[in-house]
Order: sequence, then structure tokens, then C-alpha cells
Amino acid sequence: MSSASSEHPSDGGAPLSHRVPDLGALELLLAVARHGSLGRAAREVGITQPAASSRIRSMERQLGVALVDRSPRGSRLTDAGALVTDWARRIMEAAEAFDAGAQALRGRRDSRLRVAASMTIAEYLLPGWLIALRAERPDTAVSLMAGNSAVVAERLLADEADLGFVEGLAVPDGLDGAVIAHDRLAVVAAPSHPWARRRRRLDPAELAATPLILRERGSGTRQVLDSALAAHGGLAQPLLELASTTAVKAAAVSGAGPAVLSELAITEELASRRLVEIPVEGVLLRRDLRAVWPTGHRPTGPARDLLSLTRG
Repeated sequence: MSSASSEHPSDGGAPLSHRVPDLGALELLLAVARHGSLGRAAREVGITQPAASSRIRSMERQLGVALVDRSPRGSRLTDAGALVTDWARRIMEAAEAFDAGAQALRGRRDSRLRVAASMTIAEYLLPGWLIALRAERPDTAVSLMAGNSAVVAERLLADEADLGFVEGLAVPDGLDGAVIAHDRLAVVAAPSHPWARRRRRLDPAELAATPLILRERGSGTRQVLDSALAAHGGLAQPLLELASTTAVKAAAVSGAGPAVLSELAITEELASRRLVEIPVEGVLLRRDLRAVWPTGHRPTGPARDLLSLTRG
């Protein structure tokens, strides 16, 4: 062990992390002090005896002093080793306090989840995902804020939500995202509307020129429709402009006029013939459904778990 004691740290000005042993090495040294045996200490910390010997030698080189005398009767701390062990106990106590504080922070974070979602996702997909999340995290309180895709982006960027869900053509500025599903928009009308009895498909120019019951600007549905019909003259002035999928659907069922809605929202109405889908040719009314979060802040805790459930 004399060779170790004659060595000195190469650079006292090096970063502290280069000069101070890591927690794993200090845990091993404390175990050696308790057991008087490198083998038993290795078993306690879950490594092999050769790995333990190597870790002790590395720590001795790092500190420039001998820490352990090895003999057939066992392993005994040197005087320097006993002193380093006393310091190690204080470091481990501080580390345990640090860990307890970090756990408390995680507990506070994991006790709530703020979700912002566009209307269609909030009404037709999120309830199932949140029920599944509650089974995994029964102690997490979830708040849901529903709005159009533009509002969801605003909530996330203002740190008023932990995870968002939007419909539309692209990820809003300032956010990262992942596609979690796909959706199709359908042109629908009440059975009493003339379009419900037509034999030929609707062409994009006629759809664009017809006043429709629409969602408001900023909604994912409106974004997709505006983009799809831009080459066909653009959307006519809306017949009605409403702020929720449910309101648009109710107006269409009442016979007020044709509407464009997510197929997720009209399953029951189509099955009961309260609405009729009008086939359209020459235009693709599809969109991606995305989970989104502020750029560079990947979801953690319950937000990460909810994101996993949307892909399951």
C-alpha cells in the first residue's frame, strides 16, 4: 500500500467531481468498515470482490493515500482510511437528505397533471386515456382544459399545462410533438338536406363555395379544411361558426346546414341516420393527432405515462 500513499492528486485545481470519490465508492468503503471484509462488503453493495478491489484501488489513487490494509485475516482500514470513512459518513448523510428532498419534489410533481386538449381529442379520446392513467396513478389529480389547437399551444407556452393534444397540419411554433393517431374529416348533413339525396360525389369547388357549419379559426378542423380547399377557391363565408364539436354536430343534426366533422365525433349519428356522410372526391380531408409539449421539455412523471398510454 506504500505506493498508493506516495501518490498525490495530479491537479488540486481540477473540478471537484474529479477529486472526490463518487457515492458508490464511498458506500463500498463504509461497508468495508462495517464488515472488516472486502468480500462481504462487495456482496452488500452488489458487486464482485475483484470489482470491489479495483474500486478501492481507484479511490486510493484518486485521493493519494492508502485506505485499506488487506491480509488473510480480512481487510482493515488504515488511519487515513478511518478518517476518510468519517468524512464519507457525513457525505452519505447529506446524499440521503438530498435524495429525500428530490423524492419530495417528484411527489409534488406527480401529485397533479395539467392537460390541455383540442375539442375532438378532449371529448372522444382523452376520457379513455385518463381512466387508464387513473388505474396506474390513482393519487394523481388531473385537470383538463379544452380549447382549440391554438389555445392548447398558448397554455403550454405559458406553463399552464404539462402536456397538450392538438389536431392539425403541423406542430405549433415553440412546441415539440409526436403523432399519436390519425383522423379523417367527413362532410355530413341531416337526411333532409338535398346533399343527402345526391347520386354523385361532391367536388371540392362546390364544397368550398357552399356556406358550411364550421369550427372557429384556430381549430385543427378549420386548419385542415382551409388548407385542403385553398386551391379550389377557399372556404365560403361560414353559415355558422361555432366553438365546439358538439355545437357543430347539434346544428347539423337540426338541419341547419352541412358541416365538416371528425369521424370520431359522428359514429352514433351516422349509425342512427341522424346524419348522412356526403362523399367528396378530389380532396384529402385527413389530419394527424399529436401530443405536444414545450420544445426541449420532454414529458416526465404522469405526463410521460399518459403519453405512453396514447400509443398503447
